[in-house]
Amino acid sequence: MAEHRVQDMMGLMASKVKKIADSISDDEIEGFLKEILNAKRVYVMGAGRSGLVAKAFAMRLMHLGLTAYVVGETITPAMKPDDVMIVFSGSGRTKTIADISETVREMGGRICLITSNADSRIGRISDSIVIIEHQRDAVRDDAQEFEIRQMMGEHKSFAPLGTLFETAAMVFADAIISRLMEITKTDEKELKNRHANIE
Repeated sequence: MAEHRVQDMMGLMASKVKKIADSISDDEIEGFLKEILNAKRVYVMGAGRSGLVAKAFAMRLMHLGLTAYVVGETITPAMKPDDVMIVFSGSGRTKTIADISETVREMGGRICLITSNADSRIGRISDSIVIIEHQRDAVRDDAQEFEIRQMMGEHKSFAPLGTLFETAAMVFADAIISRLMEITKTDEKELKNRHANIE
């Protein structure tokens, strides 16, 4: 198997994330921002690597001054109908996450889904969906196709990287925070004042 420079693999990932960013709908983003800004409290959730992205997003929402919680943490309070659940799920059908989402829907909470699969168990009950797709270009050369399959987690020997969904979702989440800073006229100094100071 050919060896590849880490820098080249980073560049390939960055180009794929750029194509994913270009494919995201402005209307979906506006709807998502509206849900966050209208929420009394924001809850976030995801499984595996998507769960880590969700936690990082909740941290930034807190730095922004919003009331945000991570589902499953011991200090997370009960949800109420005025609250919003943000779910990070590439497939939109991870069983544990879908089960909780359905419970949220039954309680009258609102659901925002960040996914690659809108036509899914969670997608069908969501109030807001942002599609983060894997853009696949036609590839002329087999070696390049192999590299892309590795990056996309479609080749077993490269499985630890998984898919680009989580990477793109993390970049998307940080960009949403930047946009929320503009909308709420929050500067970086205010974020720093809410940053952990007892680590």
